[in-house]
Amino acid sequence: MSNQEILDKLRDTIVTQNINGCAEAAKEALAAGLSAVESIENGLSVGMKIVGDKFEAAEIYLPQIMMSAKAMNAAMEVLTPELEKEQTGEGVGTAITYVQEGDIHDIGHRLVSTMLGANGFKIIDLGVDVANDKLMEEVAKNKGHKTILVGSALMTTSMLSQKDTIEMLKEEGLRDSVKVMFGGAPVSQSWIDEIGADATAENAADAARVALNLMK
Repeated sequence: MSNQEILDKLRDTIVTQNINGCAEAAKEALAAGLSAVESIENGLSVGMKIVGDKFEAAEIYLPQIMMSAKAMNAAMEVLTPELEKEQTGEGVGTAITYVQEGDIHDIGHRLVSTMLGANGFKIIDLGVDVANDKLMEEVAKNKGHKTILVGSALMTTSMLSQKDTIEMLKEEGLRDSVKVMFGGAPVSQSWIDEIGADATAENAADAARVALNLMK
């Protein structure tokens, strides 16, 4: 089986919610010499993008999303030890990752956190439904260090809270000490420009590239 076929298999096991098959495909990828980062970026991440698009188009629903997440987690149990070995250098900065208050959709958030970690970021994962007060505390703790705030929102209502996050950072005198990247289905570049954040990304792999550029 070629490397591309293995990556396609990883993708398809995510789309079809094949939990055991996804873990096995991850093992096959490593056995074939594919890196954990490549397996995530060109296999799992592609599958999650398809799942996200299908969910947005109402072609699948929350139960299928949750099963795809379980498939991804099964693969990540295989890939995470290799990810840690692949990380080199002293790191490029700290990424505070979270899902916006009022939102508990964490599949994309977890994938982004994984990809950022694979690219050398120290990850502080605050989880889901995170209030802005908690964000301010964490940013303040890391003031003086290279830090990026990476927030996710899948719903328009929770997306609106991102504007409050930016305003609170300014009020607390923290805005200049942190880069801010927001993502999620409703988030667009025009929204990022409107609220004064630094960037958005289309998917987990893109998020890693964007975050690395922001840290330069």
